[in-house]
Amino acid sequence: MSTYTPHTQKEVQEMLKELNLTSLHELYKPIPKECLLQKLDLPSGLSQFEVEKMVKSLAQKNRLYPIILRGAGAYHHYIPPVVREMSKRSEFVTAYTPYQAEMSQGILQSIFEYQTMICELTGLDVSNASHYDGATAAAEAYFMCKDKKRSKLIVSPFIKESTLEVLQTYINNSDIVVAPQNDFGKIDLEKLTKLFDDTTAAIYIEQPAKNGVIEDAKKVGELAKDYGVKFIMGVYPIAMGLIKKPSECLADIAVGEGQSLGLNLAFGGPYLGFMATKTALQRKLPGRIVGETVDAKGSKAYVLTLQAREQHIRREKASSNICSNQAHCALTAAMYLATMGQKGLKDVALACVSNAHYLKDQLLSLGFSLKYKGEFFNEFVTVSDIDSKMLLYELEKNDILGGLPLSSKEILWCVTETVTRKDLDRVVEIIKGGVC
Repeated sequence: MSTYTPHTQKEVQEMLKELNLTSLHELYKPIPKECLLQKLDLPSGLSQFEVEKMVKSLAQKNRLYPIILRGAGAYHHYIPPVVREMSKRSEFVTAYTPYQAEMSQGILQSIFEYQTMICELTGLDVSNASHYDGATAAAEAYFMCKDKKRSKLIVSPFIKESTLEVLQTYINNSDIVVAPQNDFGKIDLEKLTKLFDDTTAAIYIEQPAKNGVIEDAKKVGELAKDYGVKFIMGVYPIAMGLIKKPSECLADIAVGEGQSLGLNLAFGGPYLGFMATKTALQRKLPGRIVGETVDAKGSKAYVLTLQAREQHIRREKASSNICSNQAHCALTAAMYLATMGQKGLKDVALACVSNAHYLKDQLLSLGFSLKYKGEFFNEFVTVSDIDSKMLLYELEKNDILGGLPLSSKEILWCVTETVTRKDLDRVVEIIKGGVC
C-alpha cells in the first residue's frame, strides 16, 4: 500500500458532484476573497536529487553516537526491523480518532491489544489507551487516589526531576511530601511510616529509582496497605522482564514511560505514558479505554467504553482533561511487545543487567566507587576524583556518549543490550588512557 495516493481529476469531479458543485472555486466560495491566497511566490523547484542532497547535509549536523551510555528516563534499545516497518504503514499512520466504532475496528483492536499487553506486563487488571508521557500518567494516577479528606502525596526522594515537576504542576506543593532516604539510595522504610496519616492519599515510587537502585517495592506496598494508603508504582517496562511486577508488590496503580518499548529516542518525543490499575479503580481511570463486545450479528467487536472521568463525557464532574492518547506510539509499543514476547523481554532485561554490572566492575577497577550500596538494574552512579566533564568529553571525542553528569565528580551510567562487552572494554581503555 502506498504512503500517499493523490486524488485523480475524475475522483475530484465525483466528489464535487456529490456536493452539488461544479468546481473547487465554488467549494471555497464562503471564504472571503481577501483570505484566499491567489498566488504562491515560490522559487524554482528543486530536483529530487537536489532535495535529497540538501536534506542529507542538514542531517549531518546531528551528532549520532554509535555507543550510548546515558539513560535517565529515555533509553536506547534495539528496535526489531519488523516493528519499524509495520508501524510506519500508511493504514496505521493515517488512522483517525476512533469515535465512530463501526468505522474504526482496526484501530480500536490495536488499542485493545495494547491495553491487554500492559495488563500482562504489570500484572494488573485494567489499562487505559495511554497518556502523553510517563510523568503525565503519574500525575493522573494521583487524582485517582485523592478525595475530599485525603490529598497528601508522599513521593520517593529518587523520582525523576521531570516527573516531580509535572506532579508539582498538577498538585499543590503543600500536598507533596518527599520521603526520607537511607544509605542504600532507597526510601527509609522506618521513617516512612511516620509520614502516613489520615490525610495521605497515596505514595509514589519509581522502580528502579532515578539513581538506578531497585527499591524495596513490596515492603512499600505492604506498609501502604497497612495504613490504608494507595500505592502508585512507576516502572521501567524493560525491567519488568526480570524484577517483580507491580501486582506482586501490591501496587494499586502502575504507570511508566513507554518509550523503551520500540520507540526511538527522537530528541525527546513523542513518547507515551502507560497506566494500569486494579478492577476496583477502573472507573477512575482517565482517558480512553477500549472494550471488547459483540455486534448485532454476535461477532466480536470493539468499542470505546468507561470514559467516566473525561471532560467531554461528564464536563461538570470531570477530574481529568485527558481525552486523547498517543495511539500510534501505543500501537508501536504493542508491536514491540508482540515481537519480543515474554522470553525476548526477559533476554533484553538480562543483557541490560549483565552489561551494566560488567561496566561497573571495570570502572571500580580503575578507582571509581559506587555512590549507593543498593542493588541496581542497568543504571548506577559512580564517584571519582576525575572531573566528570573532562571524562565525558574524552569519550565524546571517540564517538561515545557517556553517562549523565550529576556533579563534577558523579556520573549516572546506563547500559542496555545495544552495547557489547567489546564496546565497554573500549570505553574503559579510553578512560584509562585519557583521564586516569
